[in-house]
Amino acid sequence: MDFIDIGLFVSYALIGFCALFAIGIPLVQSFGDPKSLLKSGLGVLGIVVIFLVSYGLADDTGDTTAATAKLVGAGLITTYFCFFAAIIGIVYTEISKIIS
Repeated sequence: MDFIDIGLFVSYALIGFCALFAIGIPLVQSFGDPKSLLKSGLGVLGIVVIFLVSYGLADDTGDTTAATAKLVGAGLITTYFCFFAAIIGIVYTEISKIIS
């Protein structure tokens, strides 16, 4: 085991700690304000619903296994949906600014 391996293990551990704290600290703070936790939960639920619909629409053709092809297709459809939703939101915001 050389210094590169040790450095990689230390960096993996630090990434794990950072991910844990990045998820844990907002959860601990949101317990003081449950409405913010509900809003975040609804956002995550919306993304899960979009992915499940995309998974249902994806076909399972390709050079890889059927499950992998279906997951990749679902990810692409989810990306397309979120991209177009963002564009529609931007256009709506700009038009509502002009009108008001």
